[in-house]
Amino acid sequence: MSEFANPSGTANGPQAQAYIASILRALGDRDPMEVFRSTPKMLSQVVLEVPEPQLKIPEAPGKWSIAQVIQHLADSELVGGNRFRMVMTHDRPPLTAYDQDLWAERLGYANANAKEALEEFTMVRRSNVRLFERLSGEDWNRVGLHSERGEESLRHLLNLYAGHDLVHLRQIDRIRAAVSKQSS
Repeated sequence: MSEFANPSGTANGPQAQAYIASILRALGDRDPMEVFRSTPKMLSQVVLEVPEPQLKIPEAPGKWSIAQVIQHLADSELVGGNRFRMVMTHDRPPLTAYDQDLWAERLGYANANAKEALEEFTMVRRSNVRLFERLSGEDWNRVGLHSERGEESLRHLLNLYAGHDLVHLRQIDRIRAAVSKQSS
């Protein structure tokens, strides 16, 4: 299983710690707000450059296409927006985990439209950027209680989501290369 796999229900064990460490390693010392602001433009460039039929071709059997990755990012951003707001407005609110593979299956990621998913992602991301830009010093230390990973501060959540962006941008680059080879 990939270090970036994050199936629901495994988050308390070594798999969860490996996942979080990998996501934070992907971010490294980059400014998470810079990543947050730049991801929509980077995704937009991909959607403009890749022929539409190739956006729906998976990297390999059982793997996601570019359109599916963008839909995942859109849904993840929606979940993040809810988490960020709950932490900001409530004292130690519960943050519910979700299984991204079930979302992909049951929410029809196989039929995702990359352009529509990008619009969804961009709109919610813009709102989340504004929220983070309004936070003051102590706001960053407010925490929620993730149902599987425990206490997570707004600062930590921002770092996780920015690292998550970078992991999926790399995945999209890998898919582009694989699909390009398949198409030539």
